[in-house]
Amino acid sequence: MSEETPTPVEGKSLDITGILAALPHRYPMLLVDRVVSLVADGQIHAVKAVSFNEGFFQGHFPGRPIMPGVLQIEALAQAAGILAIETLGLAGTGKLVYFMAIEEAKFRAPVEPGVLLDLEAGFIQKRSRVCKFWGKASVNGKVTCEVNFTAMIADS
Repeated sequence: MSEETPTPVEGKSLDITGILAALPHRYPMLLVDRVVSLVADGQIHAVKAVSFNEGFFQGHFPGRPIMPGVLQIEALAQAAGILAIETLGLAGTGKLVYFMAIEEAKFRAPVEPGVLLDLEAGFIQKRSRVCKFWGKASVNGKVTCEVNFTAMIADS
């Protein structure tokens, strides 16, 4: 039995314009800046440029700014949402991808301002209305966060 290699989604630009078309999120909650690669039915590699100008650094923590772990998970969920929207052909349909569960979240290293946060996510299970994903965030190859999560596809 041979394994088929998933093919990249064709004809889609996944720069910020493509991201804004796929996700309803806007500043300050849009946490994906660019999609490096997206394989339909497979996985996504996206990037978040972590800037000191982000509002959360004002209070988390003064003197030692660190990106909150929950925002790393949110960035991974947004990347997975783009993967689901693109894979299932839901762009422009009014469907949204909503969190249902977060499981096995582990935080491995702090994320500080001035880095590119690599976001990788992929399908564990895919159904028409509920998908399970794995996610991994990293900086320069060092894992900062790992998580499994479930999302529901519903009308907006």
